[in-house]
Amino acid sequence: MKLLVFCAFVAAADVAVSALATSKVARETQDVKLVRYESNNDGLGNYNFAYDLSDQSSRSEEGELKNAGTKNEFVAVRGSFSWMDPDGVLRNVNYIADENGYQPSIDSGPAGAVPPEIAALLGF
Repeated sequence: MKLLVFCAFVAAADVAVSALATSKVARETQDVKLVRYESNNDGLGNYNFAYDLSDQSSRSEEGELKNAGTKNEFVAVRGSFSWMDPDGVLRNVNYIADENGYQPSIDSGPAGAVPPEIAALLGF
């Protein structure tokens, strides 16, 4: 189960990095700077972090240790990330990764559908 949650976390991070790397807004118009960064980790499986970048992209996540000390111990993860797409639409992905697997939901913003390449990466 820990491996499943870890893989879900890695997949979410990969999608966020891919979206940021391909964003024409970030690449063509400005150097992206870190605007805000927060991080807390109790060393026992509970953590949270958040950051905002100057190109309006952001990410936040929190993890909570569940079933501590048992055979079914895992870290339940809840988070979100967003980025400005090349058309100037803010895209948001909220996700949960827990005993039920990785569960993303996409908010496509005011301008319509989620780009097919992003939806494919998220398994939609």
